[in-house]
Amino acid sequence: MYILSALFATVVILPLVLKLFFPYFWKDCLYLVDLISILVTFAKRRRRKPLFFVLDRFLEQTTTHPDRPFIVFENKVFTYRDTDQQSNKVARALRTHANLKEGDAVALYMGNEAAFIFTWLALAKLGCPAALLNHNVRSKSLLHCFSCSGAKVLIAAAELKDAVGDVLPSLRERGVTVFIMTRMCNTPGMDSLDDKTEEASDEPISPALRSGRTFQSPALYIYTSGTTGMPKAAVVNQDRLLAAMAVLASNGVSPGDVIYLNLPLYHTAGFLIGFIGSIETGSTIILRRKFSASQFWDDCRKHSVTVIQYIGEVMRYLCNTPKRENDKDHKVRLAIGNGLRADIWKEFLTRFGNIEIREFYASTEGNIGFVNYTGKIGAVGRVNFLHRKVFHYALIKYDTERDEPVRDSRGLCIEVPKGETGLLVARITKVAPFIGYARNAQQTEKKILRDVFQKGDLYFNSGDLLRIDQENFIYFQDRVGDTFRWKGENVATTEVSDILTMMDFIEEANVYGVHVPGHEGRIGMAAVTLKEGKEFDCASTYSHVASYLPSYAWPRFIRIQNSLEVTATFKQMKRKLVEEGFNPAVIQDAVYILSEKERRYVPMLQETYNSIVSQKMKL
Repeated sequence: MYILSALFATVVILPLVLKLFFPYFWKDCLYLVDLISILVTFAKRRRRKPLFFVLDRFLEQTTTHPDRPFIVFENKVFTYRDTDQQSNKVARALRTHANLKEGDAVALYMGNEAAFIFTWLALAKLGCPAALLNHNVRSKSLLHCFSCSGAKVLIAAAELKDAVGDVLPSLRERGVTVFIMTRMCNTPGMDSLDDKTEEASDEPISPALRSGRTFQSPALYIYTSGTTGMPKAAVVNQDRLLAAMAVLASNGVSPGDVIYLNLPLYHTAGFLIGFIGSIETGSTIILRRKFSASQFWDDCRKHSVTVIQYIGEVMRYLCNTPKRENDKDHKVRLAIGNGLRADIWKEFLTRFGNIEIREFYASTEGNIGFVNYTGKIGAVGRVNFLHRKVFHYALIKYDTERDEPVRDSRGLCIEVPKGETGLLVARITKVAPFIGYARNAQQTEKKILRDVFQKGDLYFNSGDLLRIDQENFIYFQDRVGDTFRWKGENVATTEVSDILTMMDFIEEANVYGVHVPGHEGRIGMAAVTLKEGKEFDCASTYSHVASYLPSYAWPRFIRIQNSLEVTATFKQMKRKLVEEGFNPAVIQDAVYILSEKERRYVPMLQETYNSIVSQKMKL
C-alpha cells in the first residue's frame, strides 16, 4: 500500500516539479524525438538503391496524390500530375534544343512563377544543376553571377529580356545558349522556349538520363545576398538538398497544410524551405510573384493558408499595415523564418493572434542550424544534447577590431562562457560538411578556421556572433561585419537599431560604424527613416540614446533618408553607407551630429566635418 501511494504521489507531483524546475523538459523531449526521426529517415534514404534524391520524393508524391493541388499561381491550379507532366515537356524541349546532358549547369533568371518550378524539376530530371540567379541583378553583376556557375545555358523570364540583352554580346562571345520564356523571339542570339515546350511530349523522362548522379553532385547554386560585396555562388549538393526536405516536416507541417510562398525562389528560404520542404510534406503551395504587405492577409484568407514564411523585416512590414477588425480572422497556425526582432514578435502575436512562431538560424552555405521549438521570444534556438553531439559547434572569443578570433598561447581558440557573445563555429565533418563556393577557392578558404580547439581541426566560420544564456537559449547578436569597436568596447548594431526604433517618429534604423581620422576603431552612425508626417526631434533623440545606451554605443551621426536600401531578402545594406561616411559634401541627405554640450543632435556642417578630419575636434 505504501509503495502504491508513493507511486501515485510521484505521478502527481513529477509533472509539477518538471514544470517548475524544468519548464522546457517536454518540449526538449519532443524535439529530441523529432531529431532522431529526421536522422533515421535521412539515413534510410541514403541507403536506398538506386540512389534516392529529392526528385524521387516528388515522383512518389505524384504517384500517391496525382490530383492534389501542388501549386496555385495567379488563380491557376497545378496538381502534382500537372506539374510532373509540364516539367516533362520542358525537359524534352531543353534536351532537344539545348542539347543538354547530365551534369550541364543551367542558369535560371526568373522571378516567382509556376514556370520556375516546372523548369527546375525538368533540369532535375535531366541531371542538370541549376544556378538560381537573382532577377534583380543587372549588367556586370549578372555576368559575374552567371560565370560563377560555369553554365552554358541561360533561361530567362520574358520580362527580363531587356536585362539579358544588355549582356548578350558577352554571353554570345562565351558561346552561351539563351532561351526566353516566350512563344516567339526575333532577337539574334536569343531563342524562345514556350513554343518548344508546348510542342514537346509529356511522357516521363527516363531515369537513365540522370543515372550518373551521386550525393556529392551539385544540385543548385544559390547566391549569397551580397551585403558585403559581389555575390558568391554557394554549392548545394544532392545530399544537402535531401536533408533540406526535412525542415517543414520537422516543424509540424503535414500534407493538409497550405503554404504561402512569397519569398524569392532564387533564395534559400523560398526554394529550400518553401518549395523543397513542400515536396516532402506533400502540401499545397500558394505562390506569389513577390511579397505584398497590403495583400498578404487577404491572400491567406482567400486560399485558407495555414503556414507562412518570413525573413528579415517582413513581419515588421505586416505590423505596419493599417489595423483592421479582421486581423485575427485567418487560418494561419505556423510562421517559420528568421530575423524576427523580439519587439516585432510580440506585436505580431498580439495583433494577428496565437500563431506559432518557429524562428530558426541557418545560412545558405553553413553546416550548422538551430530552431526555436519552444516559442521563447527573441531566441533563434536552444542547446540540445543530441544536436550538439551530432553537430559540433561552439561560440569562441572574437576580436572585432582585428577581425579575427582570439587565440591563446598555444594558438588555439577560446570558447566563451555562457552569457557572453562569441563567434559561432561548427566543425567540418562528414555529417556536417562545408562545400564552399563555386569557382571561388579563395572565398571558400576564408570561411574555414583551422586549429580551433586542437591542431589540425577544421571549423566553418559562420561570421555570426551569437550568445547562449543560462537557460541554454541561443540568441543572434550580429554579423561580424556589423559589429564595430569604439572606445575599446564592442558595439552591436542590432542593439542600437532596436533602441532607435523605440522612438515614435523613427520608422527604420540601419546602424553601422565609420572610420574617423585620428581615432581608433569606428564610431557609430545611423541611417534612419521617419514615420509619415513626423519630424526628426533632435533633443528627444539625444535624451533617448543617452538614457538607453552606454556612451560608446551612442550613434554620433544620424542620417535621415527617405528609404533604406535592402537586399531582395530584406536585409539592410551597409557597405555604401559606410563608404560615404559622414561628409555633408558627399551626402545629399540631412546629417546630424550629437552635441554633448547642447545635449541634442545638431546639423552637420562642412566646417564641423573639416574640424573632425583635421583632428582639431575630438569625438
